[in-house]
Amino acid sequence: MKFTKMQGLGNDYIYVDCTKNIIDNPSVVSKKVSDRHFGIGSDGLVLIMKSDIADFRMRMFNSDGSESEMCGNAIRCVGKYVFDNGLTDKKNLTIETLAGIKVLDLKIEDNKVVQVRVDMGEPILESKQIPVDSEKDRFISESVEVDGYNYKVTAVSMGNPHAITYVDDTASFPLYEVGPKMETHKLFPKKINAEFVEVIDRTTLKMRVWERGAGETLACGTGASAVLVASVLNGLSERAATIKLLGGDLIIEWSEKDNHVYMTGPAEKVFEGEIEI
Repeated sequence: MKFTKMQGLGNDYIYVDCTKNIIDNPSVVSKKVSDRHFGIGSDGLVLIMKSDIADFRMRMFNSDGSESEMCGNAIRCVGKYVFDNGLTDKKNLTIETLAGIKVLDLKIEDNKVVQVRVDMGEPILESKQIPVDSEKDRFISESVEVDGYNYKVTAVSMGNPHAITYVDDTASFPLYEVGPKMETHKLFPKKINAEFVEVIDRTTLKMRVWERGAGETLACGTGASAVLVASVLNGLSERAATIKLLGGDLIIEWSEKDNHVYMTGPAEKVFEGEIEI
């Protein structure tokens, strides 16, 4: 299997052109290639496919083999892949995902994509649609108990579910203890991505993320988008802010004009190769 390893802020995936060839067992392949000791090493596998309703279709699988609806860092890399490899000459692309069709604007330098702005769509705030097992219409700063401690959690879906908690210091927060328990909490029937956020000021937020099916990653685009929305809902930030992740910064804006969330960030190719699967 020919592949390209790419990363967006250190959120790294293995990308495979499936516009002509199909992988029959992507869940198994994802677990194999993601292994950082016996495989290539990644947060998961991304398939780039033909679409009947958009320019391309993206399917993404986590390192544990589970399929996710969307990934903001991955979709930026998909835009770079299809343009840099000559699969399209469009600078404005539509990508089909399990979370709907996303629109990408590509910034080009020397005929290569260096930055991508993604229309992440409208945030989903209704508890039942996220989903959260709660009778409340919206789950904003609600108590969630983990190991006897009540965390104030705000739930947002960006096509995939997120639980945002504000903490004093992300660096010292016990993410590896709390993250997996939040991910699998009974309140979240489809599990959840857990973000822990430190407010620097009203236009700067710092976060760490425990991703559903992958554990801690260096960045999460849908997570950063959900964090901005949650911070606005909690009165902690402006509608545009820099989100500081372990792998770098994303610029997130929640537009009052169309209610869409826009994410801007880099996409980079690491290397190409072949692997026996």
